[in-house]
Amino acid sequence: MSTECVSISYMKIEDVDDILVVENLCFPVPWSKESFIRELSNKSLTRYICAKTGDRAIAYAGMWKIFDEGHITNIAVHPEYRKKGIGGKLVYHLINIAREENIKKMTLEVRKSNIAAQKLYFKYGFEIKGIRKGYYSDNGEDAIIMWKENI
Repeated sequence: MSTECVSISYMKIEDVDDILVVENLCFPVPWSKESFIRELSNKSLTRYICAKTGDRAIAYAGMWKIFDEGHITNIAVHPEYRKKGIGGKLVYHLINIAREENIKKMTLEVRKSNIAAQKLYFKYGFEIKGIRKGYYSDNGEDAIIMWKENI
């Protein structure tokens, strides 16, 4: 499957059940259905997109817009669809949304052990700016803080 077979669109409530499958496969402390519904209902703050093949959501990404900054909350790709460029498509689309909405810089936290994700963010111009010690509640792992300036 190539990324041409994958479409990117704003996430809708009807995508949440598919997203929950991805969420539970990707994260040790997954978000609940209610959390996603709450995020999607907060249109002034949140921007969520998903990648679909056909009608099925197989990946998603989220960002909070806080004044002129974008904070990437989550990016997840179903394990069966990894290493196909979908994560990169999602990051690219979030950056384009940021540009359209006059967001000047973007930030995120990523697990210190998640080298693949860090490489993806480096590819799109994010740089390491700090560490949050013991950030992740499931195992106390540190988070790497990354920023992209001049969107």
